[in-house]
Amino acid sequence: MLTKRIIPCLDIKDGRTVKGTQFENLRDAGDPVELGKRYSEEGADELVFLDITATNERRKTLAALVRRIARNLNIPFTVGGGISSLEDVFVLLDNGADKVSINSAAVKRPELIQEIAQTFGNQCVVLAIDAKPIADDWFVYLNGGRVQTPIRLLDWAVQGAKLGAGEILFTSMAHDGTKQGFANTALRQISEVVSIPVIASGGAGTMQDFYDTYTIGKADAALAASIFHFKEIEIADLKRFLHNKKIPIRL
Repeated sequence: MLTKRIIPCLDIKDGRTVKGTQFENLRDAGDPVELGKRYSEEGADELVFLDITATNERRKTLAALVRRIARNLNIPFTVGGGISSLEDVFVLLDNGADKVSINSAAVKRPELIQEIAQTFGNQCVVLAIDAKPIADDWFVYLNGGRVQTPIRLLDWAVQGAKLGAGEILFTSMAHDGTKQGFANTALRQISEVVSIPVIASGGAGTMQDFYDTYTIGKADAALAASIFHFKEIEIADLKRFLHNKKIPIRL
């Protein structure tokens, strides 16, 4: 059985780590270079860096900052924000990223997933999906949650997997920053329609939330931000908790 992964996330705005609630009311959460180094030393399984305003501000991800963070890591490093071409991917991989996360650009031009997968390998492509429940279904949002689309969450997850995405990073906008638990019903539905790993994002507040998303939500990995940034939960303690509850985890 594959081990479950714990992934801290650095949401970056103006070169600083920030955290909000439901994609709004951002507050400073520290220096991303120092946080990345800390997580690598504390036993995180991977690290995700998301330049959360790059797409909306129509600019590229901060390659120099990516390089500074990567120098201090010995764990896989995923970078996203403003990626819309193979050249963008090359620049980030050249600066220390192991994988790239694509979101809005992939919705606007789905062939981008295929192009990156064919050029750099499926393992390099993380399809990030931001979605929100409306009535009785989930719909995909773009530009850091600012633009609603008519695209259904499950339809897009299936299409992304077929085009060559190696993983899906699903963020529930309704759960983001609430610390009320992950969107486990939707996560389980995604896991049942794709054969690639699914990363849960949005809603982590307790150690039990991680256990629930691995068991109820069938997530392969769980991503969180503020609870790690502000040391509400220590990664080593979380791993021991999950290990004691028989979740396969790297100690």
